[in-house]
Amino acid sequence: MNEYRRAARRKADNGIEVLDTMTEKVVGHISDLSETGMLLIAHQAMTSDALYQLRFRLPDPRGGTPHAVEVGAHELWSDPAAAPGQIWTGFRFIDMSAPDLLFVRSWVAAGADP
Repeated sequence: MNEYRRAARRKADNGIEVLDTMTEKVVGHISDLSETGMLLIAHQAMTSDALYQLRFRLPDPRGGTPHAVEVGAHELWSDPAAAPGQIWTGFRFIDMSAPDLLFVRSWVAAGADP
């Protein structure tokens, strides 16, 4: 199967929680991540076409301390998942600091899907 996405992505196998920084509540966990966006498995429906400020902690690919990443994100789409109470939600990142972007790039590169 050919991959047509512009940015490499990596599946998150270890349940990386995502926090809405405005409410300080966990909204779901990352299914896969790229430097341009993510697929979130949300616990409840997110507001369609809304902007969010989100934070998540990525494990250091070199074995160091997990790195907190904060992003501005735009909700693009959502679909109910097969599991009750879960909703697939696609986000595009619209703002991220340069150090966070570099960390996300290295994390994705350390285990990017082929």
